[in-house]
Amino acid sequence: MRQKHKHSGFNKNTLLFVIILTSVVNPFLGAAVNIALPRIGEEFSMNAISMSWVAMGFLLSSAVFLVPLGKAADILGRKKIFLYGNIIVALSSLFCALSTTGIMLITIRIIQGIGSAMTFATGMAILTSAFPSHERGKALGINVSAVYLGLSIAPFIGGILTQTFGWRSLFMATLPFAVLVIILIIFTIKAEWAEAKHEKFDYTGSLIIMTAISAFMYGFSKLPDLHAFVFVGSGLLGLIVFTHVELKQSWPVLDIDLFRKNRVFAFSNLAALINYAATFAVSFILSLYLQYSQGLSPLEAGSIMVTQPFVMMMVASVSGRLSDKYDSRVLSSLGMGITVIGLVMLSFLDDATGKAYIITSLVILGTGFGMFSAPNTNSVMSSVAKKYLGVASATVGTMRLTGQMMSMGIATMVLNIFIGKASIGTQNQHLFLSSVKVSFLLFGLLCFLGVFASLARGKKGQRTSDKKVTGDEESSKGATARVNGKL
Repeated sequence: MRQKHKHSGFNKNTLLFVIILTSVVNPFLGAAVNIALPRIGEEFSMNAISMSWVAMGFLLSSAVFLVPLGKAADILGRKKIFLYGNIIVALSSLFCALSTTGIMLITIRIIQGIGSAMTFATGMAILTSAFPSHERGKALGINVSAVYLGLSIAPFIGGILTQTFGWRSLFMATLPFAVLVIILIIFTIKAEWAEAKHEKFDYTGSLIIMTAISAFMYGFSKLPDLHAFVFVGSGLLGLIVFTHVELKQSWPVLDIDLFRKNRVFAFSNLAALINYAATFAVSFILSLYLQYSQGLSPLEAGSIMVTQPFVMMMVASVSGRLSDKYDSRVLSSLGMGITVIGLVMLSFLDDATGKAYIITSLVILGTGFGMFSAPNTNSVMSSVAKKYLGVASATVGTMRLTGQMMSMGIATMVLNIFIGKASIGTQNQHLFLSSVKVSFLLFGLLCFLGVFASLARGKKGQRTSDKKVTGDEESSKGATARVNGKL
């Protein structure tokens, strides 16, 4: 038994390492490309809209495919989908580096987003399956920290690679890590997790939700244009239709009862959506503020902005461990409350604000987000039966990406209201500063409302109010034990 335990611990650590590595590489690919967009646009003669789709294509395809791929992973096997996702990311990185036109690059980035969705939809689900409840928060916290690590190093490493070796080096640099992950998965991870393998895949529901999310996210990216509201409204209508269809499905791609009858799952996901909607555009707004209002260089601005994701990374690792012992509701809600303070502080920025004040605000913001994220993820993943883990992981990812798009939409809308389509300059600096203040106030208000959504999930132990879901979880224990025995 002791040898078995050692063997189990070794494989769990290897599994954690593999998922951590993936969690660093994918956010790096997403964030580092933003640094290289001017070089890419210059080489391929792309306008601003075309350049934005190099980043947007990746984000949109990731969000659209997350839920269907999460369900596919529950049926076909999470390790299998995770492996295939890493293979797609590796191959698409190679072809991104070999791109000869802007259209080719955007197309491959969309494919890369699908591969990324396959890894995001399964990574947390695999960790939740492999680690017992008393270690789960620690593992998830480390994984969340890995995501922030990828975001933290992207501006610096991406800038150095782009300036020294060209933008194609961003994609080539990730290939060795992707190959290492693929080799480790194939040769060291023999277990598989497919608790819903007896179910049939819901193609109708998948098509509806993919179309609805596409319309909603595209619309939000174009606010406040009139046609954008049509797309947003169509997306929301599509989600209503999706809910109606799924309630009649025997094997739905997303079990609506997880939202209707599982209070923890529903409100934890709502809190995640609100939190990302209130925080993601902070870096976008600050990047413009630091360079246009403070007159800093991109490198100087990046040196200040790295404070937030660095603090997030440190705090998330600690808060994840704490969520194994203390109520995730309290930790997550406290984190959102701290985030509100940081956002309100940023709403007082002007052209004479000192660097120390900005850095202090970012430390508070990073502390709040790090305190929220890992416990909230643990709360979601611990609230469902084993067979729903892929869907739960995908739902968290969808909330994250949708929230990010909403955040950018709000920021863009405020900028357009104050300065329209004009370039930011000395002639409209006061209007730009007003848009910065209003944006952070709106984000602060949104996050304040999110505190109540976080508290509404219920106390620790209120995993579900649905006997059916709880029963499914109980029936999955035998399968889980067999899987853990193989680890």
